[in-house]
Amino acid sequence: EVQLVESGGGLVQAGGSLRLSCAASGFTFDDYAIGWFRQAPGKEREGVSCISSSDDSTNYADSVMGRFTASRDNAKNTVYLQLNSLEPEDTAVYYCATYSPPGGCVLQWRAYDYWGQGTQVTVSS
Repeated sequence: EVQLVESGGGLVQAGGSLRLSCAASGFTFDDYAIGWFRQAPGKEREGVSCISSSDDSTNYADSVMGRFTASRDNAKNTVYLQLNSLEPEDTAVYYCATYSPPGGCVLQWRAYDYWGQGTQVTVSS
C-alpha cells in the first residue's frame, strides 16, 4: 500500500522558516517523482515544487522561487521542502504527492497518483 506522510508544519511568524518532510512507503521510491502542493481555504490547489526521480531536478512555482527548496534522501525514502522567508500568503495545508513520469516532474496536480493527508502551515504577520 502506497503511503505518504507529511510532517513539519506549524505556526511561524512572517520571515521565519519551516522544514516539511514527506515520508514514503509501499513503492519503489527511487522511481517516483515527488511533488508538493498547497491549498488555502477558498482557493484552488497550487503546485509549489517537485523533484524528479532520475536526476533530482526540481521545479518551483514563481511564488516560491528562491524561498523554498526541495530535496530528497532516497536512503530514507523521504523528501523535504525547506520553507524560508515565509509570508502570510504561504498559509495553507501542504500536501506531498507522487507519480512515476518518464523524466523530470510537473506541477500539475492531476498528474499525481498518490497523496498524503497534508500538514498545516500558518504564517502570522
